[in-house]
Amino acid sequence: MPNNSFNLKAPRIEVVDALRGFAIMSIMLLHNIEHFDYYFFPEFFPDWLKALDKIIWDTLFFLFGGKSYAIFALLFGFSFYIQNNNQEQKGKDFRVRFFWRLILLFGFGFVNTLFYEGDILMFYAVLGLTLIPVVNWSNKAVFSLAVFLMLQPLEWTKYVYILFHPDYIPAPNTSDFYFGKMGLYLNSNSFIDYAIGNLQIGKMAAMFWSWENGRFFQAPALFMLGMLVGRKQLFVINTATSRFWKKAFLYSILLFVPLFILRTHLPDIISRKAELDRLYVIITSWSNVAFMAVLVSSFVQLYQKMKLNRLLSKLVPFGKMSLTNYIMQSVIGAFIYYQYGLGLFKYTGATYCLLIGISLFILQLLFCTWWLKTHKQGPLESIWHKATWFSFRK
Repeated sequence: MPNNSFNLKAPRIEVVDALRGFAIMSIMLLHNIEHFDYYFFPEFFPDWLKALDKIIWDTLFFLFGGKSYAIFALLFGFSFYIQNNNQEQKGKDFRVRFFWRLILLFGFGFVNTLFYEGDILMFYAVLGLTLIPVVNWSNKAVFSLAVFLMLQPLEWTKYVYILFHPDYIPAPNTSDFYFGKMGLYLNSNSFIDYAIGNLQIGKMAAMFWSWENGRFFQAPALFMLGMLVGRKQLFVINTATSRFWKKAFLYSILLFVPLFILRTHLPDIISRKAELDRLYVIITSWSNVAFMAVLVSSFVQLYQKMKLNRLLSKLVPFGKMSLTNYIMQSVIGAFIYYQYGLGLFKYTGATYCLLIGISLFILQLLFCTWWLKTHKQGPLESIWHKATWFSFRK
């Protein structure tokens, strides 16, 4: 594996921070229009507002649903490469320290889950372990494993089994059972009820949903691809990487369009629900990753243009404080929409929620910009960093 050192203060890293900020921003907007998984669509709205809500809902999910999470996963693997490579330059093995760092991330995710059951930090902390055994593999070996995982082998196994067993009827999704039970505490006015419910019921719903939708295979694949992006120094601005991102944009468009069309018309092609469900998971997974590549390659190319760089670089502080922002938006968002807080889920559709989400993003961005004027890291980033490198040795 090549030992390519990175200067973390180099301008090229800013595109990563800005891209991470873009991912967190888009995740925040999606969480807002979902009322942080408290799904409710007011019926008293006028027809024109209901129509606008649907347009906003469909547009945001087309652009960001499953894609923002994928960008975040890709950058998770990239960050691992940066940290591991920096330690290799010092002759140190980062793997044990990374394991400890994942335990700390699991703790942050636990706290976040008290407010929002859809937390992904605990999920990343567990699946991030897959990076440890492959850290010294060759690029070819890592890429091969990533592609294998991205192909969704479990779903294909299920699909083949269903094909050869015409009478087989799969059991209902386990996640549906737990999502249904969430109503037991979502109607409460007590934060304690929400916190306990999120840990006992909501977390199970989110975990089984991720399993049923191929995230347990897709996320490690993206982690590994992110590590390869670091090894290849693809975020370094030069002629070669510019050509790479242009090709990536073209190929990902050519891949996404037929996948999206196929996913849209899949119910017209496959009549048996058991087969349809398995193929839908596979094709949706591929489609989301393809469009994620469109977004990433577009962002990197636009960031290189001077005028757009000045605009997109505004996201850098937001991306540098991604952990703080991710947890902060859960705390604030849950209070805004849940019944122990303002309970606005009853009065807001996608249009109002989008405006709320944009307002929260602007406020958080202003806070990040102010905070980083006097601090090197965000508050939670600083805690995570200090705890990662804590040592009992004098």
